[in-house]
Amino acid sequence: MKRTALFFGSFNPIHVGHLIIANTMLQKADVDELWFVVSPQNPLKERHTLLADHHRLQMVRRAIDDNYRMRACDVEMHLPVPSYTVVTLAELSERYPDREFCLIMGSDNLATFNRWRNYEYILEHYHIYVYPRPGSEHCALADHPHVTMVDVPMIDLSSSYIRGLIAERKDVKYMLTEPVYQYLTEMHFYE
Repeated sequence: MKRTALFFGSFNPIHVGHLIIANTMLQKADVDELWFVVSPQNPLKERHTLLADHHRLQMVRRAIDDNYRMRACDVEMHLPVPSYTVVTLAELSERYPDREFCLIMGSDNLATFNRWRNYEYILEHYHIYVYPRPGSEHCALADHPHVTMVDVPMIDLSSSYIRGLIAERKDVKYMLTEPVYQYLTEMHFYE
């Protein structure tokens, strides 16, 4: 069975920080491949700042086009909104019985994981690889046997920061891959 890590996010836009995390997870976590699951709506976030789903999916595809171990996944775009991870995991497990799925999340998400729908079920049936996030402290769930902390470079870069810079007409070229930068520039996103 292929061990497939799922990296959920709005990727609004996907940036080099996401890619560094993903690449490091492929090197250090016990996984064969990594899928970026582009979420139409996080139940804990507002939707009004999101680009259309197909644009965010396109940016992910452009960002990882040259990496055969990474894939853009649109499964949540075909599920009811808001997106719940437990529902997505059930759907993917049914579609791909030849894969063992695990999750990738930041330590900030692990700290609020007990607010997720059916989080106990997820913890019991799926492994979670956690990367450090600035300002996050150790939480009790980090000691769970299905949680593995992975040493990943801590990069204090966010999509909201990038969107803010673009709105201020500042250059974000080196925060994005060249194909994503070109796509954003051509489409005049976040201006």
